[in-house]
Amino acid sequence: MQLSIVMPVYNERDTIARVLPLVASSLQGVGKQLIIIDDCSKDGTREWLTDRFSDTPRAVGELSLDANAELVIGSADCPELTIELVLHEHNQGKGAALRTGFALVRGDVIVIQDADLEYDPADWTGMWALIAERRVADVVYGSRFFGRPHRSLLFHHYLGNRIISTLFDILYNQLLTDIEVCYKMFTREVLESLRLSANDFGFEVQFSAQVALARRWRIYELGISYYGRTFEEGKKINWRDGIKALWYLLRFRFGG
Repeated sequence: MQLSIVMPVYNERDTIARVLPLVASSLQGVGKQLIIIDDCSKDGTREWLTDRFSDTPRAVGELSLDANAELVIGSADCPELTIELVLHEHNQGKGAALRTGFALVRGDVIVIQDADLEYDPADWTGMWALIAERRVADVVYGSRFFGRPHRSLLFHHYLGNRIISTLFDILYNQLLTDIEVCYKMFTREVLESLRLSANDFGFEVQFSAQVALARRWRIYELGISYYGRTFEEGKKINWRDGIKALWYLLRFRFGG
């Protein structure tokens, strides 16, 4: 089975070089397709990506960092990873970038990966096992609230996430602790059943709403690590997105 990784990128010049080796080294022995969608970055990320991956799809071997924290692309004699780069001509939002990536997936299983360092691809191992090895799940959510390493940040961020997830569970008769989490892994069959339209962070609610309302997918949660960052460190989602999420909970439940 092959894993397709969909990575939306916007202004992540400080982290993109460090996250790619983590992606490449995860799930050794599993063929991986990495689709990177640059959503019109303005901080040099776009140029950095095109300098290295403009000629794609590109099969690569090991990815690593040298002593100067520069990305080293190894030989592709026995590639496990193929990288594809897509450039948005104007900024459209995370949901739009994900839809662009989803249209290109070839894998049997799909996972979403942010371009920052808040999440650790090593956590894919347990998620992959539930879907591809034990075959007991169709969708696996990571959860930042299950006791794995979790950076202590602002209480109102935690409270906002819990309110959104609790209201989701009430409205959709589901039991999930962290619907706003980046790490969602799911089968190609699930992807093909979705009709996604949200351009912004509303994707998280819309995806979860359609999966829950289908009433036919086996949904699991698994504790993951979370190395959260502050707004000063580059975090983009804010309180306005939280208010939008509350509206989306109602819209996607009762308005289609």
